[in-house]
Amino acid sequence: MENQPIIEIKGIGKRYNINHHRGGYVALRDVIMYALKSPFTFLKTKVKKIAGIDTKEEFWALKDINIDIKKGEIIGIIGPNGSGKSTLLKILSQITPPTRGEIKIQGKVGSLLEVGTGFHPELTGRENIFLNGAILGMGRQEVAKKFDRIVEFAGITQFLDTPVKYYSSGMYVRLAFSVAAHMEPDILIVDEVLAVGDAEFQQKCLGKMDEVTKQDGRTILFVSHNLEAIEKLCTRTILLKKGEIIKIGKTEDVIRYYLNKEGKRDVKITPDSNKDVSFSKLTIENSKGKEMNTINTDEDFTITLDFDVHKDIDTAEISIFLKNSKGVNITFTSLSDSYGQKFVSMKKGSYTTTTTIKKNFLMEDNYFISISAHERNVRNIDYYENITTLTVVNNNSPMEAYGRYAPTLAIVSSDAHWKISKK
Repeated sequence: MENQPIIEIKGIGKRYNINHHRGGYVALRDVIMYALKSPFTFLKTKVKKIAGIDTKEEFWALKDINIDIKKGEIIGIIGPNGSGKSTLLKILSQITPPTRGEIKIQGKVGSLLEVGTGFHPELTGRENIFLNGAILGMGRQEVAKKFDRIVEFAGITQFLDTPVKYYSSGMYVRLAFSVAAHMEPDILIVDEVLAVGDAEFQQKCLGKMDEVTKQDGRTILFVSHNLEAIEKLCTRTILLKKGEIIKIGKTEDVIRYYLNKEGKRDVKITPDSNKDVSFSKLTIENSKGKEMNTINTDEDFTITLDFDVHKDIDTAEISIFLKNSKGVNITFTSLSDSYGQKFVSMKKGSYTTTTTIKKNFLMEDNYFISISAHERNVRNIDYYENITTLTVVNNNSPMEAYGRYAPTLAIVSSDAHWKISKK
């Protein structure tokens, strides 16, 4: 039937069981007390409960997902980290089964989920092309016909007979995408892995995905934090949050909804004492000291971060990152000491930092703000991506305020001024 969906997802849910081990020391008096009170059940249950090895928590990564996808559609999937995007793609790729629900797929599925997925590290690039073709159900002669196009698109001719374990992550992605796109699966599933490649190759991949849907009528599911790529490529978009579909519809409408809903003026966070450093609050203030998420281009503004240091740390770095409305990273700023060193020493305690960003630095746009704390050589002690939004408006004439960042060329380090104080 021509109008029958190529993918039908009905009531899909995915549950994980998280085991908590809360410590191994058991006092003798506790053992004796429990044994006397419940002698017959003690051996079965009490030891586990006292030792804390029997505690389990159910976590639903996906909840009641219902989607119909037609042939030739390009579907974008967006949402904050931990929303269930990658879990959904793994279920559709038959890497992991759903806990409940039903999926019907018509046709062959090609997946590009993680760098090197489906490659054998000891085999060469040439051998892995034929291996992936076999996995997709293609004969050797059929793969051979497309071989030259795959290699040319990937741009790895010089390293074709080198084992892929020596490839860089970028080379992995180029070859993996080229194989997946040229093997002509009916459904191509692409995760955020494309972000590993360089900007030129990313544009090449987006062009190829657009081409195969328009010319060959193939279906694509595309997960990305790059909202610019989603808006250019996808006809419909799904917004996920905490395992549930928040909104599905026309891409520009879903992106606008996502940008508007994610913004908060005063972001309170529950500190995690299990981390060396943890954030507790973020606020944005305009040049008059008023809490606002809308700032004019011709005024300074400040971002205030409250965080807790749970043990003395010698090489901590606190950073703020901004993405534009298309999801492109455009600027960052980091707390530094009096000598300009990015890694600073901090004693245990509670701290407040105030970061002042100068006027006319940002262009008129909507921005996502992410915050990060990490130690030298230890990434992400505490990290919140897209924790809030900032809207920059230009109330002056176009000639009076331009903004200075390069939105799609490079990440620019802001010359923001930081102040830090201990509470």
